[in-house]
Amino acid sequence: MSAAGMITCRARAGLRLGKRRLPEAFMEKRSHPGQTSLAGTTQAGASTFASAWRRAHLTVEERIARGRAARTEAPRSSHGRWEPAANRPDPIALLEEQAQSRVAHLVPIRYGRMLVSPFTFYRGAALIMAADLALTPQSGISVQLCGDAHLSNFGLFGTPERRMLFDINDFDETLPGPWEWDVKRLAASFEIMGRDRDFTPADRRAIVMAGVGEYRDRMRQAAGMGTLGAWYEHLEAGMLLKLVRKEVRVKRVSKQEARAFERDVKRAHTRDSTRVFAKRASEAEGELRIVADPPLIIPIEDIVVPGSEWEDPAPLVKKLLSSYRRTLGRQHHPVEEFRYVHAAYKMVGVGSVGTRCYIMLLTGRDHNDPLFLQVKEAQASVLERFLGQSAYSHHGERVVAGQRLMQAATDIFLGWQRIKGLDGVTRDYYVRQFQDWKGSADVDTMLAPGATLYSRLCGATLARAHARWGDRIAIASYLGKGDAFDRAIADFSAAYADQNERDYAAFTAAVDSGRLLAQTGL
Repeated sequence: MSAAGMITCRARAGLRLGKRRLPEAFMEKRSHPGQTSLAGTTQAGASTFASAWRRAHLTVEERIARGRAARTEAPRSSHGRWEPAANRPDPIALLEEQAQSRVAHLVPIRYGRMLVSPFTFYRGAALIMAADLALTPQSGISVQLCGDAHLSNFGLFGTPERRMLFDINDFDETLPGPWEWDVKRLAASFEIMGRDRDFTPADRRAIVMAGVGEYRDRMRQAAGMGTLGAWYEHLEAGMLLKLVRKEVRVKRVSKQEARAFERDVKRAHTRDSTRVFAKRASEAEGELRIVADPPLIIPIEDIVVPGSEWEDPAPLVKKLLSSYRRTLGRQHHPVEEFRYVHAAYKMVGVGSVGTRCYIMLLTGRDHNDPLFLQVKEAQASVLERFLGQSAYSHHGERVVAGQRLMQAATDIFLGWQRIKGLDGVTRDYYVRQFQDWKGSADVDTMLAPGATLYSRLCGATLARAHARWGDRIAIASYLGKGDAFDRAIADFSAAYADQNERDYAAFTAAVDSGRLLAQTGL
């Protein structure tokens, strides 16, 4: 049995391929980026949730025929080809363009983090790859995309029911679009990580194919499920550990790697507001305060401009919290029992460095009942220039809606807000709980067997997320039983990893020449 079969709550039989021909009215022609078709909705102003194929109420046989017909427009083998276009945008120019909307003095830190290796460069190069993916073959079937589905954007987190799940954990770029884009972003990240870890070419290809094969198997299983069965699917940490132990018994994963997985899960259980409070807060003159750690953490009073409306931030933050509360629903919510204490700027990630992000400390019953919220800027998705403007006018709401569509369970504090910032410019933000049982794999120490297992977990998770909103039956029909698509994506990943190395070389040259300023070590 495949890993997908072992980790799903219940596996169903595969597709029964029907013989009924899809009516011409429902046949989908390959659309250009930004156009809307039966695949879904990507244009601005289009229906946010009710995709066209749902409104058409297609039968199972018609959805199977959609997938089969898509093979004519975009043969599965066509996904294996990658060559840069003659007029391919300068990747350095794309990074410079992104920098224009970011905090100027933090951009060198972003570049410094991207400079570490081709893999860290890839993590910050979502816009570059989006521009490349826009010219690749598409089946014409849309899903809710993560938009930046590289391997470091998967991990553990806690649910409101106090279960720990493995899922996608970054949705800054989420938008409806071609499901292949997420698959290629994920697969290429494993090829690039494998090169960084000095895995052999054969091992790298096997790791990539394991993840794509898991995506295909899991999508076929989802196609055999009912609507609610596919929606409720999830991967709990306990199920993950059982799978790891089984892999140890059949000698596909070492005991050392299994212990590392178990440590990651145990460590994630300790990452919550109480731990952050002990590490990041202290009492000064009878008041709780977030401890400064510049340039990573800067208390809000140290960055406000004297004489501005933010000179006394507490009243403004409390007002914003009241407005944010309305995005959490009309029923009673635990946030009502917390009071605002303090806020600070907090630098995050690799690709996000330079965007505006803050953490807020609130307390509930007493000082021993802390809650940390993260308030993170939401800019336009890097996909929008290729797929069309989001149907949401508020990018924070876009992020929240995409996360709720894709994740098996979501944070009860997930909301959005529009804030007039310290510089007087109004920007969109989303709000979430900061470090609620958050855990991630240590890719810097991962060996090939563990990477193969992790690739399968990520592939299965991505398929589950795509199956919730996309036409899982059409995608499964397109993929089929064989490994034609898997082999094509492995070819693409190797070719795109070569491109990423060329882009990284151009990036390092831009830093060496002084075109870009990079600050390392942070």
